[in-house]
Amino acid sequence: MNRIRISQPQLGEDVEQLVLQVLRSGHLAQGAMVQRFEQLCAQMAGVRHAVAVSNGTIALEAALQVAGVRAGDEVITSPFTFAATLNAILQRGAVARFADIADDFTVDPESLRRLVGPRTRALMPVHLYGLMADMETINAIAAEHELVVIEDAAQAHGATQGGLRAGQSGLGCFSFYATKNVTSGEGGCITTDSDAAADTLRVLRNQGMHERYRYERIGHNWRMTDVAAAIAVPQMERLEEITAARRRNAAQLSALLSADPRVTVPAEPPGRSHVWHQFTVLLPQGAARDSVIAAMDSDGVDVGVYYPALVWDHAAYRGAREEGRVIVDETERAADVSARCLSLPMHPGLSGADVERVAASLLRALH
Repeated sequence: MNRIRISQPQLGEDVEQLVLQVLRSGHLAQGAMVQRFEQLCAQMAGVRHAVAVSNGTIALEAALQVAGVRAGDEVITSPFTFAATLNAILQRGAVARFADIADDFTVDPESLRRLVGPRTRALMPVHLYGLMADMETINAIAAEHELVVIEDAAQAHGATQGGLRAGQSGLGCFSFYATKNVTSGEGGCITTDSDAAADTLRVLRNQGMHERYRYERIGHNWRMTDVAAAIAVPQMERLEEITAARRRNAAQLSALLSADPRVTVPAEPPGRSHVWHQFTVLLPQGAARDSVIAAMDSDGVDVGVYYPALVWDHAAYRGAREEGRVIVDETERAADVSARCLSLPMHPGLSGADVERVAASLLRALH
């Protein structure tokens, strides 16, 4: 019986042909293919500009720099996220604060509002598992307090809230890592409607140059390769198809699991469209998650825990906490979720029979 992977990139002949085209062109970095990729990213986010960079973490760091976040400024984000979110804040020299999450796993706007203070410079909501945070409310909070908005949209390619798209508020930061809904292997982009921000980003990513050997800023090498862009472009062109397949699988899995009261299935709040980067359930209180994982592994079903601890609760950040650069705020709901969450396979390569196997395996493991 085939093993069901938690993620499985779907790279077809169109990707192979475009990569070969780039290899044969002799232009391998920051060329026409990257521009084509950027145009597709801008269309996805509904903005004028998308600036490709080497990965999603760099996208966050670049956005913080362009937004004018400086050492000592506070950035409010979610504690229930990947380390890159916090790493980017600390690399900038800023102070990280943490709002609690809502029942949908994204940051709770009211918890976020309570943390805004005189040192707050930016709000960094995380669009987790493919669902946008409540950006309509968060944007209103930002406008009220004249704060910068930086969306950690690494997992939310094509997600929406009403007429608002992921990456359309302030500066949007996307990842195209190997497991994302669209992958370039490694890659990222920043989306924005600001001409000035886009121009600055393009200079910063290219060693501070607009033109070769005319240095305007102290810059970086944040460039994306044309090979990476070529991997992503065909997927971006069929993003709606990829998302539709994920939604079909999520709907089937929800139907199979929702009748069992032991499992809390993920919700899609009214007015928001989920793109299902992950399908994350909550196990019942007291369930032995490691035993569930082991049982499903024996069934040939891969699962993941995203994330097993709050982002600040690792040894690497102990010094930053002692120095006051990481402020541990009360986030009771996030702590509960991190102890009980379990992500199930959710990708376009799953068949209906695969989804049935996943659901059956989980329910069997809970007995």
